[in-house]
Amino acid sequence: GSDHEDDTETPFAPTEKHRELAMSDYGSDHEDDTETPFAPTEKHRELAMSDYGSDHEDDTEHTLANPAVVDKYKVAAEIVNKALAAVFAACVPGAKVCDLCGLGDKTVETEAAKFYNKKDKDGNKIEKGVAFPTCVSVNNQVCHNSPTDDVQTVLEEGQAVKIDLGAHVDGYIAVVATTKVLNADMNAPVVGQQADVMQAAVIAGEAAIRKLRPGNTTTAVAAAIAKVAEDFGVNVVEGVLTHTMKRFVIDGNKVVLHKTSPELKADEETIGLNEVYALDIVLSSGDGKPKIHDEKETSVYKRAIEKNYKLKMQASRAVFSQITTKFPTMPFTMRAMAEVRGARLGITECITHELLHEYPVLYEKPGDAVAHFKATVLVMQNGNDRVTTWTAQPIKSDLELNDEDLKALILEPLKAKKKKKPKA
Repeated sequence: GSDHEDDTETPFAPTEKHRELAMSDYGSDHEDDTETPFAPTEKHRELAMSDYGSDHEDDTEHTLANPAVVDKYKVAAEIVNKALAAVFAACVPGAKVCDLCGLGDKTVETEAAKFYNKKDKDGNKIEKGVAFPTCVSVNNQVCHNSPTDDVQTVLEEGQAVKIDLGAHVDGYIAVVATTKVLNADMNAPVVGQQADVMQAAVIAGEAAIRKLRPGNTTTAVAAAIAKVAEDFGVNVVEGVLTHTMKRFVIDGNKVVLHKTSPELKADEETIGLNEVYALDIVLSSGDGKPKIHDEKETSVYKRAIEKNYKLKMQASRAVFSQITTKFPTMPFTMRAMAEVRGARLGITECITHELLHEYPVLYEKPGDAVAHFKATVLVMQNGNDRVTTWTAQPIKSDLELNDEDLKALILEPLKAKKKKKPKA
């Protein structure tokens, strides 16, 4: 909508605690990392590391309280939605997975080039482009499958394909994910187990987005997702988090942990006004405990901004220099490196010394049905703005939501209708 200009209320400012989450992308020892980083990362490092601090919460310049920021999120969302539509249409039997991933990233770059081409008030070019590389994960692959061009895997009829990608404008990030089943007749509905997990994921998303309101807790959001999964007889996938996003920070400290376990716990926190969330729903007909099959499949990484180390190998230093220049804060794919084979060698030493976070390709068991849907949600004064969303095929599931409270909740509008001003 265009009514965000009235949303200037001071954002809710809960204290952000450091979290010892097994799946967290942030270490707890960053306060000792005082070595000067590579020059290109200084601005990004300062912005991204601010997510640890407690004094940035009053900075409304970079929040949804600023209409210019809302506009940038919405442009990033427009870019992402177009890239998703391009990849969705191209996901057909015979298409190479690596080509689909390349198409998503190229579409993001092409669309981003159309916007914000004037320099900012300080005379700097506005950065924009890929915020999360396109991943195309097939069947029981849960996420993060973004292969290099030498991997010749092609899609086949009947497969369930999860598409996941993100873009940013000036560091303001929009992400999206959806699931497509390659039916022989694309007008025919998805049926069976795959329909159950997809229908459950769509409904869980509708419930969760309505729970992401100021004053509600992260626990209440997770409980809504869990209840929908229970009614459909499917499992929430472990390790999946709904994160806040901030400028140059794709995975902020405030999280909804969808499924707790002895290894994974998160503090309960309160949803705040003017926050931005990557609402990430992943459900499975299996046990929801995905595993890594082959570490060599990993091709998505992110610079660990809180870590520094003087690399020994020349190949490693060259790769790390390229990463800090081209991808100082956002996740990237091996496909984007100048020379992939040489980069693999350098990446290994970077990982050994914890300079990079890995996004491994995760799998449920063969035969398990998996659905992945993700939306970018702006928590605004007059309701939530879902600026990116999934594209759902026709789905025919014999199961349905039984919980009466959630049934009523998902019928509620996301935004309150504007009251018409009486005529004078």
